[in-house]
Amino acid sequence: MQDYKWLYEYCLNRFGSAAALEARLPVPKTPAALRDISADRYLSMLALRVFRAGLKHSLVDAKWPAFEEVFFGFDPEKVVLMGAEHLERLMQDERIIRHLGKLKSVPRNAQMILDVAREQGSFGAFIADWPVDDIVGLWQYLAKHGNQLGGLSAPRFLRMIGKDTFIPTDDMVAALNAQKIIDKVPTSQRDRALVQAAFNQWHAESGRPLCQLSTMLAFTVNH
Repeated sequence: MQDYKWLYEYCLNRFGSAAALEARLPVPKTPAALRDISADRYLSMLALRVFRAGLKHSLVDAKWPAFEEVFFGFDPEKVVLMGAEHLERLMQDERIIRHLGKLKSVPRNAQMILDVAREQGSFGAFIADWPVDDIVGLWQYLAKHGNQLGGLSAPRFLRMIGKDTFIPTDDMVAALNAQKIIDKVPTSQRDRALVQAAFNQWHAESGRPLCQLSTMLAFTVNH
């Protein structure tokens, strides 16, 4: 694999200046900022990620105020009490997206947030304290203990809330293939560990967060 110096110089040549490159790179939230996010906002973003999967984002976003209303502002203590009959009634509400599987995921993910809070003090602290040099472990935790958070949903949720992570998009996977790190979408623990190790090396060389390295790597794929 190429080192960070090559990655930076490639992106610099593509955009023409350091300022132009930096303007295109995401900035993760600090651990303190992640701790400050309330449980209801974490649940809202988890639900938003689940509903966006496979659907046009603008359609979901336009309906989100109604979702906030029917799910009690995504207060986990209230949402977790929503039973099957309540969810069936929501299937008749034309203001929201009526997908029973996705609707069922909301109280299940509320339960995960409450379980984590009991063990860690708060869900925000849990997210903030998870080490980014094992961010794939956090993906696995969310997929295992949450609902409908497999595939790219966990890393995309983390990017939405500002937790530092890379995301194996099509461009990033193509770039990793070109670097001979992996040859397909990293779904196995082995392939994810290989990608994590590569990003850890680039991070050690540059001090840059994973989200910036991920974006820069995607820039190396020609369109």
